[in-house]
Amino acid sequence: MRKIDLLLAEYGESHRNATNKLIHWICVPLIFWTILGFISYIPTPNIYLKYYGFLNVASFVALTLVTIFYFRLSWRIAIIMIFIMLLMEHFVSLANVTFGTKSWIFYLTIFVITWILQFVGHKIEGKKPSFLKDLQFLLIGPIWLLSFFLKKLGIRY
Repeated sequence: MRKIDLLLAEYGESHRNATNKLIHWICVPLIFWTILGFISYIPTPNIYLKYYGFLNVASFVALTLVTIFYFRLSWRIAIIMIFIMLLMEHFVSLANVTFGTKSWIFYLTIFVITWILQFVGHKIEGKKPSFLKDLQFLLIGPIWLLSFFLKKLGIRY
């Protein structure tokens, strides 16, 4: 069995309850997005892309490292995640422009609320979050959700 299949299966073991799954469908993307928002605050130069917005150099480096992790698992997942992460970065740029120097409060509020909900979901599930066993599961959560779409579309990852 391929490593990605093993990781997705292991992640799925603690995400079988319908309520916990629903919570994860909402919270995992928001947590991922808020982390990108926090990274955008690392003081590095911003690159302005017309029709896109600002992309912080630290964000670009983080996206590159995450993409390498995903490429090692599946090139299809990596390509799709590049587009998803760039879309999320666009919304980070919009939030930073909209909320200005206070956007970190917006990110922090969403981050705290979504993590509380995640732990509530796991309490309902009766199983500990996967990342407590292995931190790489923090990056598996988003692709676990993506795998449902790909399976529905009949796309092998």
